[in-house]
Amino acid sequence: MTTYEWNCKTVDCRPEQNNESDVVYNVHWIVTGVSDQLDPQGDPYIATNIGTQVLSTSEITDFIPFDQLTNAEVVAWTKSAMGDEQVASIEDSVQNEINNLILPISVTLTIGEPE
Repeated sequence: MTTYEWNCKTVDCRPEQNNESDVVYNVHWIVTGVSDQLDPQGDPYIATNIGTQVLSTSEITDFIPFDQLTNAEVVAWTKSAMGDEQVASIEDSVQNEINNLILPISVTLTIGEPE
């Protein structure tokens, strides 16, 4: 089983919009998947996917001041803006990377010269 951690702590803000300060309009997200399966050294298999997501700021009804924002709140906004299908696609991509670490479908080798 893989556990996904969404980090949405880095954001772009408009300094002022509709009489509010530091209005978040773009989120830089990092999704990290940690497998419960361990590698030969005893460490979990880990993969990461990164990107950005623009948020709609045209109809903010319950503005939260920047100094009161939490990662959990911004993750919720980000996932909502993406929609369930894109969230699942991102997490599937991370899982596929982990699967490839566990059972590689391709490896890179270097041919040595005979002595």
